[in-house]
Amino acid sequence: MKTTITDVARQAGVSIKTVSRVLNDEPNVAEATRAKVVKAAGELQYAPNLAARGLAGSRSYMLALIYDNPNPSYIAGLQGGAVAACRRKGYRLVLEPMTQAAAEAPDVALTLRRLGVDGVIVSPPLSASDSLLAALADVGLPHVAIASSPIGSVPTVHMDDAEAAHRMTCHLIDHGHGAIGFVAGPDSHPASSRRREGFVRAMTEAGLAVPAVRMAQGDFTFDSGVRAGRTLLSQGGDRPTAIFATNDDMAAGVMAAATEAGFAIPDDLSVGGFDDTPIARMIRPGLTTIAQPIRDMGAAAAMRLIARPVGDGSDADAFGFDLAVRGSTGPAPT
Repeated sequence: MKTTITDVARQAGVSIKTVSRVLNDEPNVAEATRAKVVKAAGELQYAPNLAARGLAGSRSYMLALIYDNPNPSYIAGLQGGAVAACRRKGYRLVLEPMTQAAAEAPDVALTLRRLGVDGVIVSPPLSASDSLLAALADVGLPHVAIASSPIGSVPTVHMDDAEAAHRMTCHLIDHGHGAIGFVAGPDSHPASSRRREGFVRAMTEAGLAVPAVRMAQGDFTFDSGVRAGRTLLSQGGDRPTAIFATNDDMAAGVMAAATEAGFAIPDDLSVGGFDDTPIARMIRPGLTTIAQPIRDMGAAAAMRLIARPVGDGSDADAFGFDLAVRGSTGPAPT
């Protein structure tokens, strides 16, 4: 027979109400009691019925992650963090792909409401849609935005992309590079403009020029990085000695273009990326990049929704970053 909550209560020597409070992660339960309940549930292999929990507590115990992002590694990182947080709390995560056009549709919030979820994690670039965020608020659907900076009063999990791009650029400058190329992401992503802002600020502070011929446009894909790399490296004597591509997929594309053109990395060309997705550690030489805590940000967004009620954004979760230095960057060639 299937194990019930009554069995767990009997095994732990506590009331059914106490078991329910422990399994729902409610406060004011003694740690010793909580440990007994968890131990008993594990020994009996008890799994709570989500449907029954939902009927009892007016929750579905499901969250949704909506996304429209060309970088699968980034979305996988957010998903992994959110799933881990959901599992710890007895929730499920629903993945809902959505184009930016669909996000602007008048009935988008009602569509999401019909999923029956308790809250929505809005990933970039959808988190830049004012109409989407306003629609979610209008129908009373709790939501948290993943972003590159706080978004007004919207509950936000964010990292300072501008400061991170500034740090990467300074790393290249400190290695003697003055002619630095830049590969931007799509204009639809707020992170793109923030990373450009950080790059330009670091170059300006160092008294270095930022000519238009060293600025290339990408779309956060490997192929766009290859195209941008070919363009930047075809400038003869004016070519950059370093290129900062604003995500790892594009940086890998730049490295492929450099190898194709006969340039050695990092002896002839240094390359920096952003995000520290798996590709940064798979390619050779390893990619110097900004290590963004993508998985932790996904987990934090899920936990904000699970905790309910979501605040007004004043307590937005801000995450730091690290510069992961690997073999793709080195001193500027003499």
